[in-house]
Amino acid sequence: MSSRENSSILHSEAWGISLWATVVFAIGSMLVFLSMQNLVAKDIQRRSDTWLSGEVEVLGDVAGRTPKDRLYDKVVREVAELASREVPNHDRTSGDGSDAVFFLQLGEAGNDNLWVGTADKESAIQAIRTAHPRSDNPFDVKINGLATPFRVATVQTKDGSHIYLGLSERDELHVLRNLRLRFLALWLVIVLLGFAVVFYATWRMLRWVDGIAEAASHIGRSNLNRRVPVPKGRGEVSRLAKTLNQMLNHIEATVEQLHTITDSLAHDLRSPLTAIRGKMEAALIPSASVDPTERIVSAIDQLDRLSNFLDTTLDVSEAKADALRLALTKIDLAGLVRSIAEFFEPSFSERGCALQLRIMEPVYVSADAALLHRVLANLFDNEVKHLRPSCTVCVSVETADGMATVIVEDDGPGFDPDVAAHLFEGRVKNKNSRGHGLGLSFVHAVVRVHGGAVVAANRETGGIRIAVSLPRLPDGELVTSPAVALAAHRRH
Repeated sequence: MSSRENSSILHSEAWGISLWATVVFAIGSMLVFLSMQNLVAKDIQRRSDTWLSGEVEVLGDVAGRTPKDRLYDKVVREVAELASREVPNHDRTSGDGSDAVFFLQLGEAGNDNLWVGTADKESAIQAIRTAHPRSDNPFDVKINGLATPFRVATVQTKDGSHIYLGLSERDELHVLRNLRLRFLALWLVIVLLGFAVVFYATWRMLRWVDGIAEAASHIGRSNLNRRVPVPKGRGEVSRLAKTLNQMLNHIEATVEQLHTITDSLAHDLRSPLTAIRGKMEAALIPSASVDPTERIVSAIDQLDRLSNFLDTTLDVSEAKADALRLALTKIDLAGLVRSIAEFFEPSFSERGCALQLRIMEPVYVSADAALLHRVLANLFDNEVKHLRPSCTVCVSVETADGMATVIVEDDGPGFDPDVAAHLFEGRVKNKNSRGHGLGLSFVHAVVRVHGGAVVAANRETGGIRIAVSLPRLPDGELVTSPAVALAAHRRH
């Protein structure tokens, strides 16, 4: 094991977790044992009391039936000695049990009539009188000179004398002592083993967390490609590592997108700004041949195009980084396509192109009104700018498999073969295009954020076909018109 792992073990939080878990388990198991020991002790005492009560009844019956002659002491003594050999819970290896039982018969006047036992008779009589038995239930007696107490049962004979049968609790205490020792040994082994198991499991889990923290500490702006280790399985630590890696992937994509934006903007803004500066400086120079107002108007027009380029670039970048903020509204896609087509129809007529619509019924989608308006406007604007006169554009709205699809087709020249495979990449455009090549890239990015898809390709019969699909919403709900939704979005 390496020194780093040794240091990790010594300073691991697993010690505290394992200690608390072990303490709780140890206390709980000890309480369970104490309850079990109490039940065992009561059961042993119940068995002893049952034996004592039965035997003292037998002795009392024998004493009552035996005539008071010279054989009386002998008969009763033999019966008492016989009873001592039937001691319950007795360890036979320690003797015949005679030292565990005593028999005492006291006359009505209190004088002693008969004694059988190895203990001191006077001490036993004194202990019994001190206990003041008030019922026929067995009671405890502590005899001087003996380490263990006796359990004593009594019965009164017909002649008024009392018979006492005492049973030493030595064997009972010995059984309970052995039970405690065995439990403590087993309890200690289980507690130590439990501590080791809990510590290992906890340390193994926290080692993954420490590895995740170690890897995360080395991730910086210059090293975003590093990822935290993912343990096997489907546990919480594995999900944590996977979530952190997903977050790091998102951060890395965002930072790369930011670098791309700054690099491309620095490159693309240099020429337009230089041109605008030149026109503004030329407008300050008096000239009879060129009106300064024309130069200022041209510079303003270029500024508008530059502003639109910046907005589109930022929107595309945010959409690709999944950071585009959406104000979702339920919109009639068919109605929105129809209203935009009506707006662009004069432009198609000026270009000598025909615009055909194939829209039958309302189709509802959940989308950002302003962004969806710009997506559709981009499609129509591209057709107006790139089509030759006498071409025809057909726009339709279809539904299938839970998707609403806007299809734009034309019979123009189509996409250049060298850009057909890169239509949705930034700054990809046809050779004769004067735009920035962000139109389809913007459309693709926005539609993807809305959970849809875009397909663009050349038609076999000539021209292009662009299909924009968005998830369709069920009918029958309150619908916000495109104009109202767009106005609300602009107010916010």
